[in-house]
Amino acid sequence: MSSPAHLNATAPAQERRLVTEIPGPRSRALWNRRTAAVSSAVGTMLPVFVADAGGGVLVDVDGNSLIDFGSGIAVTNVGNAAPRVVEAVGEQAQHYTHTCFMITAYEPYVQVCEQLAQLTPGNHAKKSALFNSGSEAVENAVKVARYATGRSAVVVFDHAYHGRTNLTMALTAKAMPYKYGFGPFAPEIYRMPLSYPYRDPAGMTGEEAAARAIAQIEIQVAADNVAAVLVEPIQGEGGFIVPASGFLPALQAWCRANGVLLIADEVQTGFCRTGAWFACEHEGVVPDLVTMAKGIAGGLPLAAVTGRAEVMDAVHPGGLGGTYGGNPVACAAALGAIETMRDLDLAAAARSIGKVMLARLTELQGRHPAIGDVRGRGAMIAAEIVRPGGRDPDPETTQRIAKACHAEGLVVLTAGTHANVLRFLPPLVIPDDLLDEGLGILERAVGTVTSGGPAPTVSMGLGGAVS
Repeated sequence: MSSPAHLNATAPAQERRLVTEIPGPRSRALWNRRTAAVSSAVGTMLPVFVADAGGGVLVDVDGNSLIDFGSGIAVTNVGNAAPRVVEAVGEQAQHYTHTCFMITAYEPYVQVCEQLAQLTPGNHAKKSALFNSGSEAVENAVKVARYATGRSAVVVFDHAYHGRTNLTMALTAKAMPYKYGFGPFAPEIYRMPLSYPYRDPAGMTGEEAAARAIAQIEIQVAADNVAAVLVEPIQGEGGFIVPASGFLPALQAWCRANGVLLIADEVQTGFCRTGAWFACEHEGVVPDLVTMAKGIAGGLPLAAVTGRAEVMDAVHPGGLGGTYGGNPVACAAALGAIETMRDLDLAAAARSIGKVMLARLTELQGRHPAIGDVRGRGAMIAAEIVRPGGRDPDPETTQRIAKACHAEGLVVLTAGTHANVLRFLPPLVIPDDLLDEGLGILERAVGTVTSGGPAPTVSMGLGGAVS
C-alpha cells in the first residue's frame, strides 16, 4: 500500500506507543553523554532522543512513539520528512551544497524569492533577501527600515519575542532566560502595550488598544523619529496572544500616515500555521516588511525578509547578506515545502485542526477553572493557566500539566511571559485520530493535575523556555 502524500514510504507508523518509561534507558544513557559534552546553558524541555519522525509522531531511541503537538516550535508544518522536501534536498545535495550567493548566484535562491513575492500579503512589487534564522531576519528587517527611513527608533510591544541576537534581545520583552545577564543591549527600542484581550480592561476594543499604544509612541518617541513598528500578528513565546480585531489595521493606518514602516514578524505564524499563509491576512493587513523562518523549509535552516521593492532596494549593494544566507539545499527544501503546502492545502488543514482544538479546549475550560483563557487561530492554539478564582498566572500547574502529558507520550510546549501558557502546534499533516488521542491525553492531564493527582514522573530535563 502506498504511503499518504505527506509521508515517506519509510515513515514511522502513525500511532502513540509507549514501550518504556519516559525517558527510556537509551535516552538516559545519551543524556549522560549530553551532560558531559553540551553546555548546560542549552535547555532541553523533554529528555528523549529522537531516532525517527514524520506525520504526527516522534519516535525515540527506545522505540517510544510520541504524539507531536510541538512541530519543533512551528517548524515542521509539512511534517518532519515530507517527501517533496526529502527529494528536493537529496537532488540539490548531489549537485552542490554551497557556493555562497554573494560570490556566485544560483537559481533556487531566486525561485524562493519569487515564491515569497507571490505568497506574502499585498499586490505591490516585492523583493526579498534570505538568511538563516528568525533572529537574523528580524535584525535585517530593522536594518532595512532604519536605512530606508533615515530614522532610528523601533517600536515593539509587551510580551514580544523576536530572537536571541543582541538587537533581537533588545526587541524581546522577557528577561529570563532570553536577556538576563547578556546586556548592554542595542538602543532606540521603545516598548508599548499590546492588545491582550484576556488581560485588558473589560470591553476594550482593538482600535482602543491601538490608540493607547499610539498615544504613548507619540509622547515618548514622536512619530517622525520612528523607523518601524515591529509586531507579531499573533505573539509566539509571549503566549499566543491574539490582538483584538482592529488593533493591527489601526497600527497599519498610523504607520502609513506617518511614514513609518510596519514590520510583521511572521516567523512563528507563517506558512499556513494560522489557517492562512500569513497571519496578517486574517485582518487584511499588508505590512511593508515581513520576516519569516521556522515553517519555510520543512525543517532546514532558512529565513527571509520580504518587503516593498523600493524599501528593500534602498540599502546600498553589499549591505545585506551572509555566508550561508539562502543556502541552496535549504532553498530546495523550501520549494518542496511550499509545493507541499499548496498541493495538500495545509492552510485549510490548519483551520480544521483549530476548529477541533478550540472546541475541545473550550469544553475543557468549562470544567476546569484553572484554564483561564483559550485562544488562537488555526493550528496555533493556547490555554492560559491561572489560579482558580482569579487571573493570577500559575506557572507551577502549567509545568505539571505539561510533564503529565510528556509522561503519557504527548509532546506539548509552554510559553508566556509568566510561563503559564500551554501552547499547541501540531504538524499540519497530523492524522485526525492522533489529534483526537492527543487531546484526550491533555484532558486527562488537566483533570489529574488540577484535582491534586500524583506528580508526573518525567525528569532529567534541563528546562528553560524554548523558541
